[in-house]
Amino acid sequence: MSTGNGAGAGFTLAAVGDLVLDDDVLTPRLEATAPGLLATLRGADVTIGNFETTAIDFDRFGGWPEAEPGGSWLVTSVRSGADVRAMGIDMVSRANNHATDWGVAGLRSTSAVLDAAGVLHAGAGESLSAARAPRYTTTRRGRVALVSAATRYQPMSLATDPFGIVPARPGINGLRTKKWFAVPPGELAAMASIRDGLPPASIHPAAREADARDGSVTLGGAAFISTAATGGRSGPHWSVDTEDVRALRLSVRQAKQNSDVTVVALHTHEPGNYSDEPPPFLHRLAHAAIDEGADAVLGHGPHRLRGIEVYRDRPIFYSLGNFIFMQNRQFPLTREAWQRAGLDPSDHTPGEMLEKKRINGPFAEEVWYESAAVTVSFDGRRPRGITIHPVTLTFDTRRHSDRGTPRMADAAAAERILDRLRALSAPYGTEILLDRSQGTIRIGR
Repeated sequence: MSTGNGAGAGFTLAAVGDLVLDDDVLTPRLEATAPGLLATLRGADVTIGNFETTAIDFDRFGGWPEAEPGGSWLVTSVRSGADVRAMGIDMVSRANNHATDWGVAGLRSTSAVLDAAGVLHAGAGESLSAARAPRYTTTRRGRVALVSAATRYQPMSLATDPFGIVPARPGINGLRTKKWFAVPPGELAAMASIRDGLPPASIHPAAREADARDGSVTLGGAAFISTAATGGRSGPHWSVDTEDVRALRLSVRQAKQNSDVTVVALHTHEPGNYSDEPPPFLHRLAHAAIDEGADAVLGHGPHRLRGIEVYRDRPIFYSLGNFIFMQNRQFPLTREAWQRAGLDPSDHTPGEMLEKKRINGPFAEEVWYESAAVTVSFDGRRPRGITIHPVTLTFDTRRHSDRGTPRMADAAAAERILDRLRALSAPYGTEILLDRSQGTIRIGR
């Protein structure tokens, strides 16, 4: 068990967002184009990112792409583990919506690749207990624990523990949620009238029981509640399964008991990728993690920056956005990916298909290619300061293979990124000070 004295003097944690790598090896290129960024990652005592793809050697792979991916069938080569390690990334979270794009075989292949490269990973495993368990790495200034969980994932991704003679299911540490749509009380009453006028057999008895229990109205397979239950907030509303929240708190408490610095990674896309604001339940999850001893909470999922909160002198990064977003040389591509793009592989190159997907898809704007790396400095017991390093991901380039690769932002982009983060963080009372092309947040002073 940790002595409770915290990390050694001068301990630094660095963190980045989503790592979406293609078939290339990126580090040699970054040595030339982003040496300062690599120095930041390598210079920290520990650096953490979110590994959001599957690493496969197709000459030996015995699996297949799942029918329902986490958006698309992301894949990278088995060289990616060593590549990520060479960048200076020590630990990665695995609980996310792309963990099982290539099934359990892909999940296991990725684990083997990361293990071979010496990259510690959390949030995925051969059982739910394994996926929930903290993972640890020891540095010269102290031991670091990582707990990883996700609320956005494919149903088949959820790990389970064995039950009697029923074997465990490999997968991720998923936090189950229930979704309602909140509407004003008068509208809910009108919906209840419509529901009650329908033939009894048109609504499942379980839905009627849930409505009676929750004060909700189920119509057309969707559940509605009153804005009186959401603090006046209309639109989608989620609650997280109480058993899963309890298990998350237990994992964080265990991590804190056995480490000097405890980090929790939470992967959420709710309420949607286009939202600058995280869902209210993420605030509660992040606060619960810190109440149990987490020293930092790293959010990711929506592929864009969200605000920063300092709660009980601990930072919460509600989304660090993308750090590597290389989808332009992805190999191989599934038949379904071509069908979704509406192109014929006999008439177009994979690069043309992927570029059409980018231009006409959800990630056509520059906001998805502006991000940040952050460093958190500790004084031995607690975080004392945050440095924000604005990052751009090579949005405007004639070379498709360059797009999505990170580098330190130039002065104009850095100002734009920091201004956005200041506005997103202001509702939490967080003040971001500008220091040339970086941002700083003072903690506990």
